[in-house]
Amino acid sequence: MGDTPRSPEPPRGLRDTAAAVLRRHGWMLALLFAGVLVPMWVFAELADEVHEAEAIPFDEPLLLWAQAMAHEGFDHVFLFFSAIGHSWGVVPVDVLLVVVLLWRRRFRAALFATVALGGSGLLNVAAKLAFARERPSLWDSIVHETTYSFPSGHAMGSMSLALVLVLLGWPTRWRWMLVAAMAVFVPMVGLSRVYLGVHYPSDIIAGWMAASIWVMASWLLLMRGRGRDTAR
Repeated sequence: MGDTPRSPEPPRGLRDTAAAVLRRHGWMLALLFAGVLVPMWVFAELADEVHEAEAIPFDEPLLLWAQAMAHEGFDHVFLFFSAIGHSWGVVPVDVLLVVVLLWRRRFRAALFATVALGGSGLLNVAAKLAFARERPSLWDSIVHETTYSFPSGHAMGSMSLALVLVLLGWPTRWRWMLVAAMAVFVPMVGLSRVYLGVHYPSDIIAGWMAASIWVMASWLLLMRGRGRDTAR
């Protein structure tokens, strides 16, 4: 039997160059893929369905599941997370974070936080107006909302803050504490909005995706090549 033909191997110089690029920029490429490209694809898929006024299959079943678990004790829990997911938590912490960074003379980090957090809020307003999706109306909610539904501002705001805190805190010993806290906070804020019946689950997912795209792109543009921020 003859030998099986082998595919030509890439030139050693090309392999060495590729390996060097991965060693030097591998983390950045991973962030670009996981934090920007994949969320962009997910957001685009959801946005297309919303734009075409198509029903997203998992929206109504998950809303009905959330409504079925309604209980007075749960009401208090989810009203709390809904409140701290925006006006009573995320927004004040956003402002405080930028002030603290400026006070500590971490100017580059302060610029990143301002662009990431402020830009996320502006992007959410623009997206809501662009898609003009009405909020769910399967039952009368115990909270009253007047803005459009897609994407969720609470989901975008909480995810944006979480990503900014984790990215800025990653070089420190607090990294895993931040990750653990945000891994509880962000989903609970999102679930609260579905439980209260003021957002479709797809609104929440789209908000998380949009926040990831914006924050990670801001990080790669403003903070790349920097570990612990020492800018003065």
